[in-house]
Amino acid sequence: MTGFAQGEAEAPGGIVRWELRSVNHRFLDISFRVPEDFRSLEGALRQSAGRALSRGKVDAQMRYVTDSAASEIEIDETRLEQLRQAIDRTERAWGSLNTPDPLRVLQFPGIVRERQHDLSALHEAATRAFEAALEDLRAARAREGERLAQVLAERCDALTGQVTVVRERLPVVREEWLERLRTRCRDLGVEVDAGRLEQELAMVAQRADVDEEMVRLEGHIEEVRAVLGRDDAVGRRLDFLMQELNREANTLSSKSQDAELTRAAVEMKVVIEQMREQVQNIE
Repeated sequence: MTGFAQGEAEAPGGIVRWELRSVNHRFLDISFRVPEDFRSLEGALRQSAGRALSRGKVDAQMRYVTDSAASEIEIDETRLEQLRQAIDRTERAWGSLNTPDPLRVLQFPGIVRERQHDLSALHEAATRAFEAALEDLRAARAREGERLAQVLAERCDALTGQVTVVRERLPVVREEWLERLRTRCRDLGVEVDAGRLEQELAMVAQRADVDEEMVRLEGHIEEVRAVLGRDDAVGRRLDFLMQELNREANTLSSKSQDAELTRAAVEMKVVIEQMREQVQNIE
């Protein structure tokens, strides 16, 4: 399921921020982008995500934003003295040099020392921020799930409507076929026994009978409605039900010898395909 979420927590010397972006995927696939000091957290965070989510391709990016106003520039006095002594020795060997630019001196490796923060505190803040982002993502996906459930329920209503069309049309198709057979016999001047006509009609009706398919189709539709009411992950179950719905619609299409029934089968397959596309977004 698609979604975007953020989470942040105060950390020593700054703020830890997480951004989680989720798109559709058959399985759970999480990729992390974190600063080097936080690499050791990846295993635990992956487990937390696995407990909260079951499907989706998730891109998790963390930023550690330092508070420049609160940070202090620390100079390594020992390193600075070593640099001064090196400059003095160079002057004695080569003569007087220009006065060193203070800004260039600060850029010399090791002069400015980064302030070391407590990694355990940083990691704790990063974990809290990640959990907050996960909760935000779950809420966003839940809202999307409610919307998708409503869309799928409407598609179920559309399928049920087409089943009704088929059931109402079947007796008419049988009667029309019998009337065509009688007309053909009259045109040919052939006297056909009424019992024989009934036998022919029964054979045709048996070949074109789709009552079992309609019963199974209605059962699958009801199962979709029931699954949509569950609180657990239902995406894979709905995937399977879409396959079953499509199978019954295909059978109806192959057995149909009537334009109206064929149109109903095509409409069913269109609706089922729309449902299948939406199901790919469901966890």
